[in-house]
Amino acid sequence: MEKRTDKNSYTILFAIAMVLVVGTLLAAAASGLKDRITENKRLEKQQNILYAMGVNENEDGSANFVSTDEAPKLFKQYIKTQLVIQDGKAIEDTTAYLIDVKKEKTLAKEDGYSRRLPLFVGEKDGKKFYIAPIRGKGLWDAIWAYVAMDEDMVVQGAFFDHKGETPGLGANIKQRFFMDDFIGEHLKANGSFKGITVAKGNADPKNIDKADNEVDAIAGATITGDGVSAMIKSDLRLYVPYFENLKTN
Repeated sequence: MEKRTDKNSYTILFAIAMVLVVGTLLAAAASGLKDRITENKRLEKQQNILYAMGVNENEDGSANFVSTDEAPKLFKQYIKTQLVIQDGKAIEDTTAYLIDVKKEKTLAKEDGYSRRLPLFVGEKDGKKFYIAPIRGKGLWDAIWAYVAMDEDMVVQGAFFDHKGETPGLGANIKQRFFMDDFIGEHLKANGSFKGITVAKGNADPKNIDKADNEVDAIAGATITGDGVSAMIKSDLRLYVPYFENLKTN
């Protein structure tokens, strides 16, 4: 008897079988790679934090991290304290760098939830750096940054990144010409937190005035720049009580 394989039932069963097989293979691969993915994320965060405080391999105008091989050793060398700020209290926590900032921002929208804020205290060349991770929304998707400050909330360095901004436009937030503009910028004005605005038509394109709370915008990337301004103002504002407490102790 001729075996028929052109019936709809055969096609449907074959499709189901393939979905199950592929799904099983993908699940197995994801499970097997889970530890590696977690480790890569850990190393990337360490590289970002170190970059912001000036521990990097920058040269010739390009932005370069320390290597993944060197990152754990250098992180331990330069980051002296990891803190989690919650309910006005700063508690030491050696796993603070594992806090998911995106998840914390989402949870903070719920009534009664107090957001956990990671902060990293580093020392380099006899100087203290306070590095905060922040997250926001660009034109197409998420943007984020690590901002290093001194005790007066003057920016000492920053690293920006994105998930899907436009190449050559918004994606340029991770280029040195943009990131380096933030160095020396004041987050406060007349004693109050003001943040930093990525300003189109900024009257200080050479970025000489570090107390104007502005940096020059990237041409053609207005919405991404607005997202950077917004995340700096919304997320770094949350750290103000910690820095005010530093001044009184």
